[in-house]
Amino acid sequence: MDKEHVKSATKKAEGTLKEAAGKAVGDKSLEMKGKMDKAEGEVRDKVGDAKDAVKKVS
Repeated sequence: MDKEHVKSATKKAEGTLKEAAGKAVGDKSLEMKGKMDKAEGEVRDKVGDAKDAVKKVS
C-alpha cells in the first residue's frame, strides 16, 4: 500500500466517523463534511490506482 492509498483510507475512515457523528446528533453540516471527506478519500484512491498503473508501465 503506497502513501496515496494510506491517505485515502484515512480520509474515508474520517469521513465515515464524521458522517455517523453528524447523524447521531442531528448535525447536517457535520454529516455533509463526512460525506465530502469520504468522496475525497475515493478520489485519492483513484489517484493512487493511477500512480500504480503508471509505475507498472514504466
